[in-house]
Amino acid sequence: MKKVAIQGIRGSFHDLVTEQFFDEKVQIVPCVFFEEVAEKLSQGEVDFGVMAVENTLAGALLPNHMLIDQYDLFIIEELYIPVRHHLMALPGQKIEDIKEVRSHPMALLQCRDFLKQYPGMKRIEYEDTAVAARDIGEQNLKHVAAIAPEKAARIYGLQILASDIQDHHTNTTRFVVLTTDIYSFKKGSNKISMKIFLPHKPGSLAKVLKIFSKYKWNLTKIQSVPIFGRPWEYAFFIDAVYPEGFKPQKMISELLKEIKRFKILGIYKNRLP
Repeated sequence: MKKVAIQGIRGSFHDLVTEQFFDEKVQIVPCVFFEEVAEKLSQGEVDFGVMAVENTLAGALLPNHMLIDQYDLFIIEELYIPVRHHLMALPGQKIEDIKEVRSHPMALLQCRDFLKQYPGMKRIEYEDTAVAARDIGEQNLKHVAAIAPEKAARIYGLQILASDIQDHHTNTTRFVVLTTDIYSFKKGSNKISMKIFLPHKPGSLAKVLKIFSKYKWNLTKIQSVPIFGRPWEYAFFIDAVYPEGFKPQKMISELLKEIKRFKILGIYKNRLP
């Protein structure tokens, strides 16, 4: 059975992504921190990792991009998951009974308008949405609610008191599936993630962007990142969708004339909605 490292536990958003991507049954390996996911994957303790890398409200999760680079991981798939938050508690509880609500800090922030309706609810930050739900169920905590995905309620025996309580109903998170095998990309892939290092001189980025435009590559993300030990010099994380059937040799040869070096972080199918 394949092992998949995720940040969080069963019932978390990373668990939902794992469930959607893998057709076969897999063993979930829960991790507290994202770096733990990267470490387990790079050390061969698991076969795959799942990691959030971008959100429509928060933007790029730059520390996770840096982990993918640092641990030489490779993206083989991306998935976009709508952020849907639900208020849940022990069966028989009502919203009026709740004195405390627990969840990840980001989830609490994303449900701020809903929580304003209940000023008497004390907000408690938790390491993970699903952990908050699990603790309520396992410890039989009355008058306490969690904000978590619907799956967490089913797993930990909780009742949903209010559904879809997030402030922004178009909020979506982009997740990637990771491996250590750079040759595991699939047929039909049309998106690439890379890191490029530019000369520290005027116009270097403009020249690179001109090459992407010339070959009709659609840049879906470009994010600068500092180069350690080189103050005020930057590399760039780039995601680009390229035309179907594109042969990259000529384009890459032109690119190499304008950059110092580049590193491929993933080749996969574009899933942008």
